[in-house]
Amino acid sequence: MIKFVIKSPKIKQLKVLKVAKKITTKKTETKAVGKVAAKKKIAKKTVAKRQIKIKSAILSVNDVIIASILEKKGEKITSIDFKKIPDTAARYFIICQADSTTQVRAIAHNVTAKTKETLNEIAWHTEGIAQSEWVLIDYVTTVVHIFLKATREFYQLEDLWSDGIVKEHND
Repeated sequence: MIKFVIKSPKIKQLKVLKVAKKITTKKTETKAVGKVAAKKKIAKKTVAKRQIKIKSAILSVNDVIIASILEKKGEKITSIDFKKIPDTAARYFIICQADSTTQVRAIAHNVTAKTKETLNEIAWHTEGIAQSEWVLIDYVTTVVHIFLKATREFYQLEDLWSDGIVKEHND
């Protein structure tokens, strides 16, 4: 408690008002600081959650691609892992086939849309969408090949890259 010894009643009133004003501003300041601190804690938690989501997303790029191929009824999905082979163009190949050029184009568009939507990944390079017999989508570490059935049988990429670990993905 603060005690005042003031002779004039007007001066006493002014001093009390000033002190009261200081006390209320300090209270509001501490409330405001408390609110800011609470907001910072919430912000830190949301950033931590986003980082967890980002880390899990980095690990599942191939899963998102395979799921987007399955959404558009892509067939005979194969992934080839090149991590143990030195000097390869990419770490993974994902290969699938479709019945028509329309379906090849639909799969390609779905792969690019889903990777952009879920992972915020944009393809470094795409090729073959105009003809849609063999579409290549390059995500640097993962390369996606979408074939027509006849084109896939002709090129036989699985045999060409059989040094890698080949895994079939059945729906």
